[in-house]
Amino acid sequence: MSHPPEGAGTQRRLLEAMRAVLSDDHNYERGLAALRAMVDRIAREDGEDELCDFTVALSLALAEALDRIARHQELDTADLAEVWFAD
Repeated sequence: MSHPPEGAGTQRRLLEAMRAVLSDDHNYERGLAALRAMVDRIAREDGEDELCDFTVALSLALAEALDRIARHQELDTADLAEVWFAD
């Protein structure tokens, strides 16, 4: 799976978002609040286009991670996604 390269700012934001939700203290509420604050800040300071770029880059990063897991488990990525995101 390949995706368009992100700028350094987007890469930094992706890492910041991942760190927020995967914090060492395992405080889900704090991580979620940090992620929401980040999304608000992007929307407020950089506008809708940058928020859209961030959302697309985050989705692509998640899809790439899921693809790696699927390949490691010798599964079809779409099938794994279906299981992970089923209601």
